[in-house]
Amino acid sequence: MHIPLGWILLPALAFNLAAFVAQGIDKRRAVRSAWRVPESTLLGLGLPLACAGMLLGMKLFRHKTSKRSFVAKAALVTIANLLMLAGLGYMAMQGLVVFELALY
Repeated sequence: MHIPLGWILLPALAFNLAAFVAQGIDKRRAVRSAWRVPESTLLGLGLPLACAGMLLGMKLFRHKTSKRSFVAKAALVTIANLLMLAGLGYMAMQGLVVFELALY
């Protein structure tokens, strides 16, 4: 199966941006005691190869970093991302998937 690399990179970039922005929005709402973004949404946005955006948002906005249960769940999301990447790499090494340097 031939897959254009853009089919993976562009959605991953969009989800990373969304995960990062969601952390910032939730932090701002927390400071203002406004309606909050559910934790499941914050974690779910990190699942489709977007843990980097989620973790960067947590660090930059200093958001949810002192809440141990959330940090533990974020670690699980990171592990899931690494497993997904490993799976893609394994499939590529076995010749099951060929990534093409094309965006379409």
